[in-house]
Amino acid sequence: MNETVATPLAFDVLDADFETAVVQRSHDVPVLLDCWAPWCAPCRSLKPVLERLAAAYEGRFVLAKLNSDENPQVAALLGLRSIPLVVLFKGGVPVDQFNGALSESQVRAFLEPHLQLPSEAEQLRREARGAAEDVALALLRRAHGLDPDDAAVRSDLAERLCARLPDADAAAEARQLLAPVPEALRDDRQRALQARLDFAALQPSADADSLRQRIAANPRDHAARFDLAALHAHGGDFEAAFDALLEIVLRDKADAREQARARIVEWFTLCPDALLVDRARRRLAMYLN
Repeated sequence: MNETVATPLAFDVLDADFETAVVQRSHDVPVLLDCWAPWCAPCRSLKPVLERLAAAYEGRFVLAKLNSDENPQVAALLGLRSIPLVVLFKGGVPVDQFNGALSESQVRAFLEPHLQLPSEAEQLRREARGAAEDVALALLRRAHGLDPDDAAVRSDLAERLCARLPDADAAAEARQLLAPVPEALRDDRQRALQARLDFAALQPSADADSLRQRIAANPRDHAARFDLAALHAHGGDFEAAFDALLEIVLRDKADAREQARARIVEWFTLCPDALLVDRARRRLAMYLN
């Protein structure tokens, strides 16, 4: 069984919440991931050392504890071969690691190079968290000006701007912030922000009735179905939007099918109804097989 959470600075992590609790959180604070197992004697000796240091450093890092026996997905992701394995995440990526039960002084020596005081840009980003929208935007723009390469600042600013959609200026600024990050290197948060921007840009000029008439006249008018799906989604009817896109997946075997599949997956992150997303996901898998 996973251990009981001792303090807010040390907590258990699972396969299911690894992305949020470790990867995403490491944009805010360094996360030290301790991969252990109940049968591992060195793990048992290292655990109290790490917990003492998490408390002693008073929030300069947090300790995430992963039972590698019970969470094989993360273990496989890390290429885990021996434990204890301790990995430090910063900015959404692993930056350093060590194996074995080090002494407290050795762990401190490992940590210190990575736990410098926050930069001015980071201090502004933290200040923006609890600020009103206009003040937060001003703080984050200052932070981005100080450190244009800070991925956490860029994502926070893009998120604040996306809250102003469909404002065209906000959308353009958010796109500029996300553009330097290649698609393959984006984290879940950045992909979700891009999905919101792409969704806001879908503005079909035709009305729903005329689109339905086009589809009735030509059931393979996939452009009309795409536009109808966008109209439904912008109106908050994701069920009808998914139906329209799934119909394309069912009818087409070429490029339109792949475009519809990609759009459905993208809109899963935007739909607030988890049950509806689950049904659409199962139908999509059935149609693709």
